[in-house]
Amino acid sequence: MTLVSKEKKLSRKWFTAYSLITLGAFIMALGYVLFISPYKIVPGGVYGIGIVLFHLIGVPVGLTGLAFNIPLTIIGVRLLGPRFGVKTVVGFILASVFIDGIAWLYGTEPLVENDPLLSSIFGGVLIGLGLGLIFKARATSGGSSIVAMIMSRYTRMPLGQSLMVIDAFIVLVGLVAFGDWTIPLYSLIVIFITGKVIDIVMEGFSYEKTLFIISDKYQEIAAKILSDLNRGGTFIEGKGMYKQDEKKIIFVNVTRREVAVLQDFIHQIDPEAFVTVIDASEILGKGFRSLPEKVAE
Repeated sequence: MTLVSKEKKLSRKWFTAYSLITLGAFIMALGYVLFISPYKIVPGGVYGIGIVLFHLIGVPVGLTGLAFNIPLTIIGVRLLGPRFGVKTVVGFILASVFIDGIAWLYGTEPLVENDPLLSSIFGGVLIGLGLGLIFKARATSGGSSIVAMIMSRYTRMPLGQSLMVIDAFIVLVGLVAFGDWTIPLYSLIVIFITGKVIDIVMEGFSYEKTLFIISDKYQEIAAKILSDLNRGGTFIEGKGMYKQDEKKIIFVNVTRREVAVLQDFIHQIDPEAFVTVIDASEILGKGFRSLPEKVAE
């Protein structure tokens, strides 16, 4: 599957994509310069390596990121094919320029003094927000993600695990370089928060729920869903494990408010019903957000 996404030059989607990349790179740079780098926190990736080199020998963080990203992208294209489009290159160039530019203008002192925990939290939020915006533009962050793709291809290790291994190694590099056990602990906080914020930016806050309902009164429950909630649903054929009797499973997506209404109704007509409620990160289709709206982003 290619990660390259082409928009017609100077079209609305083109401007939107590059605006997201620019804004995302700037926000991510703020996170590194104002919160992460001053406390020598090493949250993985090429900029984590840059932070180590900056505090050891004074090489600018953005310059290190650029020095790693350019050859990694070339190697990635040669080994994996054209998965890394112009937007990815623009993204990591802008991030490097913004990181060193902000550091040159602002300096190397932390925005919040003597509070590495608060800095880890807000640094993770800003980095996650910036990366999320870049990902929404159908670009990638380059760096360790490219190494993870190569590693995943040749070791058969899942991509997520490959990325975790690489970032964990870079965190350990920070531990060895600075000899401070608090650094990897703060780094793990940043990595965790960054991942969560990226998920929120990409998927939004979930207010929808998915329900699986097993009940002998499935017809009455289905009627309630159709008439009162004005929702559709699906009957799934099932079989009980213990008695091997045939079951009808109702699969339905509703809002958070409608969950309470439906649960109350099910309790009234069949207190023995079995109901599973799952958070739905995203629902596309009639009654919710349409698939064309999602694709048009």
